[in-house]
Amino acid sequence: MNTTRSRASSGSPFERSVGFARAVRVGQHVAISGTAPIGADGRVSKDPGEQARRCWEIALGALAELGGRPDDVIRTRHYLTDLDAVDAVSAVHGEVFGDIRPASTMLVVAALLDPRWLVEIEVDAILPEG
Repeated sequence: MNTTRSRASSGSPFERSVGFARAVRVGQHVAISGTAPIGADGRVSKDPGEQARRCWEIALGALAELGGRPDDVIRTRHYLTDLDAVDAVSAVHGEVFGDIRPASTMLVVAALLDPRWLVEIEVDAILPEG
């Protein structure tokens, strides 16, 4: 069993100070940390669909860095702060995973770390052997 551990970074200044990685791969398993919709310029769109797209761009970029692709995703989790965002966020999930159909959970929570964030996602993947 391959237990080599590798990490991907998104460049967040909090990765070092908080002590986390954007994503960690151990063997075939990849866990992607809670991913927020922060643009490369630090901005956050007010649109929940755009926020979801940005989250997926970051998360799937980390997955690719560790050798994975969307087809390897087995579970997604969405944390939403606004029930009215469900349709927009769900539509984006469908765009990304329509035929892949991983297990998925969507929760409405009281708040996320930044009040601008309407959505944050987590991802688990299992990469093919070899």
